[in-house]
Amino acid sequence: MGNALHAAATAPWVQSLALLCLCAAYLQGGVDKARNFGGAVAEMRQFGLAPAAPIAVATIALQLGASALIVSGWYRWAGALALAAFTVAAALLADRFWAAPRAERQRTANAFFEHWGLVGGMLLVAWHDLGGHRAG
Repeated sequence: MGNALHAAATAPWVQSLALLCLCAAYLQGGVDKARNFGGAVAEMRQFGLAPAAPIAVATIALQLGASALIVSGWYRWAGALALAAFTVAAALLADRFWAAPRAERQRTANAFFEHWGLVGGMLLVAWHDLGGHRAG
């Protein structure tokens, strides 16, 4: 039983699936913003970001481009670090639960800490790709 579980959990396709799942929110976000560019620009304005249109383009490029790096394995560590930094900024900008109205505080706090979970996953991807798993 132990050997079968180990073999299943370490199959090469499991890593590919895990990386795709880790990037799913960024892929969906990038595609959604590209399909509804006006909405993406409005979202940037909502957060006080200017100039909104170029920032929306950069966001789309980052979400899709960094995800492609991670899933493909080409400079995976760079894509992971870029999405980690992006996610920290997004959490601090969009999920300010400490300033949210009481009725929204729980939902916003959940989103804030879910974003930190993604940051941790991205940091683990970079750490692994840069050889951290061989250190110590």
